[in-house]
Amino acid sequence: MTLDISKYPTLALADTPDELRTLPSSMLPKLCEELRTYLLNSVSHSSGHFASGLGAVELTVALHFVYNTPFDRLIWDVGHQAYPHKILTGRREKMTSIRQKDGLHPFPWRGESEYDVLSVGHSSTSISAALGMAIAAEKEDKGRRVVSVIGDGAITAGMAFEAMNHAGDVHNDMLVILNDNEMSISENVGALNNHLAQLLSGNLYTSIREGGKKVLSGTPSIKELVRRAEEHLKGMVVPGTLFEELGFNYIGPIDGHDVEELVKTIKNMRSLKGPQFLHVMTKKGKGYEPAEKDPIGYHAVPRFDPSENTLPKSKAGKPTFSNIFGDWLCDMAEQDEKLLAITPAMREGSGMVRFSKTYPKQYFDVAIAEQHAVTLGAGMAIGGYNPVVAIYSTFLQRGYDQLIHDVAIMNLPVMFAIDRGGLVGADGQTHQGAFDLSFMRCIPNMVVMTPSDENECRQMLYTGHKHQGPSAVRYPRGAGCGANIEPEMTELPIGKGVIRRQGEKVAILNFGTLMPGAMKAAEALNATVVDMRFVKPLDQQLISELAEAHDVLVTVEENAIAGGAGSGVVEYLMQTRQVKPVLQIGLPDKFIHQGTQQELHAELELDGEGIETQIRRYLD
Repeated sequence: MTLDISKYPTLALADTPDELRTLPSSMLPKLCEELRTYLLNSVSHSSGHFASGLGAVELTVALHFVYNTPFDRLIWDVGHQAYPHKILTGRREKMTSIRQKDGLHPFPWRGESEYDVLSVGHSSTSISAALGMAIAAEKEDKGRRVVSVIGDGAITAGMAFEAMNHAGDVHNDMLVILNDNEMSISENVGALNNHLAQLLSGNLYTSIREGGKKVLSGTPSIKELVRRAEEHLKGMVVPGTLFEELGFNYIGPIDGHDVEELVKTIKNMRSLKGPQFLHVMTKKGKGYEPAEKDPIGYHAVPRFDPSENTLPKSKAGKPTFSNIFGDWLCDMAEQDEKLLAITPAMREGSGMVRFSKTYPKQYFDVAIAEQHAVTLGAGMAIGGYNPVVAIYSTFLQRGYDQLIHDVAIMNLPVMFAIDRGGLVGADGQTHQGAFDLSFMRCIPNMVVMTPSDENECRQMLYTGHKHQGPSAVRYPRGAGCGANIEPEMTELPIGKGVIRRQGEKVAILNFGTLMPGAMKAAEALNATVVDMRFVKPLDQQLISELAEAHDVLVTVEENAIAGGAGSGVVEYLMQTRQVKPVLQIGLPDKFIHQGTQQELHAELELDGEGIETQIRRYLD
């Protein structure tokens, strides 16, 4: 998308931060206006994360204007809001390719640009990384500055507070900016607060404060009195006591959409010593009314027409696995008043909206705190309740110790509904659910289920809920194959697979929703197909029978081959001295880039044609 200079005369002058820094600050409001329009036009063409970037336009411009990036390090938390940053750092023309195969990465990515300091995708890592960089910068002693930008959602994770607690202790120079878009900018964030922030970040206040500390350093009681007086003075006008207690100098909240005021305050803060905390109030979706009204709906968008003021309705097709889970949750809660459902800030994505409204007393959103979500479930189970933890595969990685230490060791009946198992598509390396079967399979007491279709998913959720120990049902992003869903719920026999097609010579052992491709390959090869259903415990008797009756076994799963379900089959055969060739089909030993699920399945030979090709290659 080549830039139309007549539409974007100011943006045309700022293709890189070096160019941006040559502009007079009086031109920055116009630049922000054009940048916001460009963002709207490029994302509406390409799809992608949207509302967060609209809210961070002025902040992005101010930071690149004040700091000497990329020498100074600018770190974005998660990176949903980094589209304006990409536009200003030489990637403007490629914005319409974002999130697409071989296009721009959906998040900041080190391999893409020297301005992307940290590759991200998961939240709440920015302050820890920034502190590490600040320590390194102090040791190299070249005057390099470090800034991290974190949102009000991301700062709910414990990791952010662990990092701030440490930063306040080691006292390196760094700036943490809280981009707070939870509330609209109310009156107390107007002129008075902006003026106050400039005073508090200015030289006079800082020198009085530091000078006073030096003068009074020998008199601890007076020093303590002055410190308390300062806290009380600040506490009257500043809601930053918590951050002050962690050892940060807190300034704000200030209006995040007044770019000139932002520049003045950030310039002041750039020269301050020690850990600094700037609280900036922004509006998610700023400048595009539909996104301002519905920031959740406009968080990530498909292609849309900006003039229509609504997003295109998704065509009513087959229900997604998230829908299957949400419906099951409501049906189950009707029968079981002891069911309690937990999500780490993924209500919409996990299909829990209806449940949260129908059963508000049984619904717990713990914010971005996966470790807490898992152990909260453990506590509920000890208390005699039946917790269901709904969590994306990629985010369960963050609660792995709790899964082992707080659930599995005590053999507690906590069920994990694991969404986004396997390839998720456009979010790329950080979000692919590639590892859960491997990392759960090695945990004692776990029951791990992989439904091959929508009905299997519903029945497995019921089976896991009834099981008196830890269990997991792992399903992919998106819709299933259109299987008929039985309303009645039936417990499946644990650890038992089902033969779906009888063939000869080759037996395909399928784990999960690659089943249609496995069946297609089996038709071409006249192979046997088994829906294994359980990764743990494995149906060992069935594996032995298949090994006895076939020349080759093929395992199929949408998980890393290393340590996955297929590895379990091989381990069992070796243990029982059944020497049989086994082809393991799954995800290769590399991080899988972005692309649609269909594109990636084809590229990795995980569709019907690819599975057949892999088997024929192996047989030859």
